[in-house]
Order: sequence, then C-alpha cells, then structure tokens
Amino acid sequence: MISVENLELKKLNQDGVNTLVDWAKNEGWNPGENDSTVFWKTDPDGFYGFYNDKELIAGGAVVSYNQEFGFMGLFIVHPDLREQGIGKKLWYLRRDLLIKRLHNNASIGMDGVVAMQPFYEKGGFNIAFRDERYECIGKKMDVSTNISPIETEDLEKLFEYDIACFGYKRQEFLKSWFSMPQSNTFKYSENNEVLGYAVIRKVDKGYKIGPLFANNNQIAEELYKSCLNTASGDSVYLDIPTINTKAVDLVNKYDAKYVFECARMYYGQAPKVAIDKIYGITTFELG
Repeated sequence: MISVENLELKKLNQDGVNTLVDWAKNEGWNPGENDSTVFWKTDPDGFYGFYNDKELIAGGAVVSYNQEFGFMGLFIVHPDLREQGIGKKLWYLRRDLLIKRLHNNASIGMDGVVAMQPFYEKGGFNIAFRDERYECIGKKMDVSTNISPIETEDLEKLFEYDIACFGYKRQEFLKSWFSMPQSNTFKYSENNEVLGYAVIRKVDKGYKIGPLFANNNQIAEELYKSCLNTASGDSVYLDIPTINTKAVDLVNKYDAKYVFECARMYYGQAPKVAIDKIYGITTFELG
C-alpha cells in the first residue's frame, strides 16, 4: 500500500506526458498518435503527477494559456492504484497549482466524465454544457470549392478566428496542432475571409475531428464532409457541444452514432465564446 500522505507533486518531463497519453489509450479515450508532442510543446510546465520509487503512478495537465485561462485534463491514476485517495489528493493539488499559475480570477476549464462530475462540482467547477462524442464512417463526397488546406500564410487569420470560439489566444498550441503528422487541415474562405476551419488527425482507433468551428451550418457541413473524405471507410469521431443544436443536427444528418459524453466545466466564470460556431471541440485534454 502506497502512503498517500507522503506523495509529493512533481513536474513531468516529456516522457511522463507520453506515459499519460499511453494510459489514456488503454482507458479507451482514443488519443491521437502525435497528441503528446503537441501537448508538451503547448506548455512544458503544464504537467504534474505523483511518482513512487521513481515510477509515475498518476498525473494530469495544468496547462496555462498565457496566464489568462487554464485547463485541467489528462487526469489519470494507474489502474492498479485506484480507490486509495491518490486521485483526490492529486486533483486538488493540481487545481491549486494551476490557480497559482494564472492571473487572479482567471477561469479554469475541464471536461469531466459523468461519474466524476459530482466530485469536480465539490471542487468548485460548474457544468456549462454537455459534450457528446459521435462516430461516423468516412466516405468520399464532393465539397465546396471554398474549402482549401490551411497554409502558413493563413495562420494569423486562423488565430483571430479561433479566439472567438475558444475564448483565449492559443497560438503555440495551434501552430503545432496544424502541423501534426497524420493530420489534415481545412479552412472555408470567401473573399479572403476565413469563415470556418477544421482539423482531422489519426487517433488510436480511426480518426478524430477537432476542432470544427464554422460561421453557420452550411459551412460546418462542408468542413465535416472534407474531413470524412480523408478517412474513407474508417471511423471518424467528433465531440460536439450539445448546447449548439445545429451541431446535433449535423451528426444526426450523417447518421453518426453516440459513443459517450463528458461535460465542459469551469472554475470561475465561463469564457465568452461564440457557441453557435462550435460544431466540434478541439480536445478533452487541453480544451
């Protein structure tokens, strides 16, 4: 039996983040094959956990976006060591550390599985909306000529567009997210103006779209079809905020099947975002 009282919070190196993502794969969370590299580049100081005899036994993200907004994700205790109080101690230490990493009164987000939501609520988080994961099978379809890949010269416009949907600047994350191996990026443009974008990447089982942001349902559908085009015959997953009923309509139109759900939760004030533009969130791990 491990002495929970003697466990000390330690910063993880990149190998530690890789281990957490491997555990996430074993949990069936279906992470991307290159997710850990992007996560690490986003905030190398944003991952902490517990070690026992130099072996990682539990960990999670405490990522800061320019000290303006934080996100707690990738929270995992090794399956052999659960129900001992390790996770509870780790979670509260991570929450308190992230509060210190941020500006005063900055908000923190997370996506909580249903079973853990009461625990997170006791820790000061409030549910903003439900996220549901849907699975569709990729197939070839014609798409709008307004769709094109994201290029380097598009980045500044994409950064600005993303703020309206995420709520805060996250350039470092996006630069790495857009350039991941085994991924495809798409933007929808009219008159040199970006009206939506999407990323699809290879994950452990199939492919996952995230984010899918668009000004309206028609644009969202064209981006969704573009992503499905790249994964013909494979499972394609999309995590939608059910508060946006147009996102629900989109997955229903393509006969996507419900997989599971989380809830987007916030400690402090929920960010001001254009929820009607969010057809698919980026990740459950970093927001």
